[in-house]
Amino acid sequence: EEGIVDRRHGRIVNDNLADYLVPTNADIPDIEVISVGIPDLHSSVLGGKGVGELAIVGVAPAIANAVFHATGKRVRDLPITLEKLI
Repeated sequence: EEGIVDRRHGRIVNDNLADYLVPTNADIPDIEVISVGIPDLHSSVLGGKGVGELAIVGVAPAIANAVFHATGKRVRDLPITLEKLI
């Protein structure tokens, strides 16, 4: 969801959580969990490591590049909307 600011007054226009679209389980595809099978007890008490954050870092730039290659229009801020491409 994009934060919209009224530049004349410097106020956030969509500041209401009732209007904010929150993803639900139905919006998220199935996730396949793969275990390497070797616990790392130095990382945590249970031996698990958190590496899921690394996978999402490149998603937005990859989508923006795909949009650029498809349309020829470079969009440098999110969300990428039709209005930004016109």
